[in-house]
Amino acid sequence: MGSASRDGSSSIRRVLSMLETIARAEHPPLATDLALQLDIPRATAHRLVQTLEQEGFIRTNLRGQLIPAQRLEEIAFSVLYTGRFSVQRQAILQGLAERIGETCGIAIPRGTEMIYYDRVQCHWPLQIHLPIGSRVPVWCSSSGKLYLAGLPEHQLDRVLQHLTLERRARNTLTEPEALKRALVPVREHELGTDNEEFIDGMVACSVPIRRHGELLACLFCHAPVLRRSMEDMLALAPMLREAATALEAMLGEGDGAR
Repeated sequence: MGSASRDGSSSIRRVLSMLETIARAEHPPLATDLALQLDIPRATAHRLVQTLEQEGFIRTNLRGQLIPAQRLEEIAFSVLYTGRFSVQRQAILQGLAERIGETCGIAIPRGTEMIYYDRVQCHWPLQIHLPIGSRVPVWCSSSGKLYLAGLPEHQLDRVLQHLTLERRARNTLTEPEALKRALVPVREHELGTDNEEFIDGMVACSVPIRRHGELLACLFCHAPVLRRSMEDMLALAPMLREAATALEAMLGEGDGAR
């Protein structure tokens, strides 16, 4: 093997190690932290970080720390959509929807929106049409509020300072302080709620799906108020948590298969 091939192989290993370290880090690292932890020359670490940022795999937060960006998040979440995991995921969602009798799905955060990545629809004639790929606001959806509630307080304050809280339904919270107060029980109970805040006539709740302790996605259920009250939805939380635990275990299998 020539020196060029060896150099290329070494760079690939370093990039993969850096991505894994950033994805698993309890506290976001700096480029200098990566250099020290992975025994990489500082100049090389900064060059590789710059490339990964340009390609959309990582990004730098306001403190200069490195965190996963869109492409890396999509790769992580794609574990749910490959091979045997696709079958398992659908079986878990289908089983949950049948037990609850309402539409259930998975949403992931993307900026100021949550994206519906999967969904199993109930069989009632009266349904709310939010297909896969739908984008819902973080400030008035159950999954979005769950995501916001998990942010560190200083980061949440910055988000609320700049977020335009557009009214979407009769109960949409449009004042930052009111929304922040509403997120306190969401954080305490790890249960997102939407009481006709996104769509008039719809209630919803969400629980987290975590990977390595970090929120990866939200498992949600929504229903028309003609069929379910908000209290009814809160009573479904144990079944949602059980299904979320099953999804997390499936993700853990993916880690162990490496």
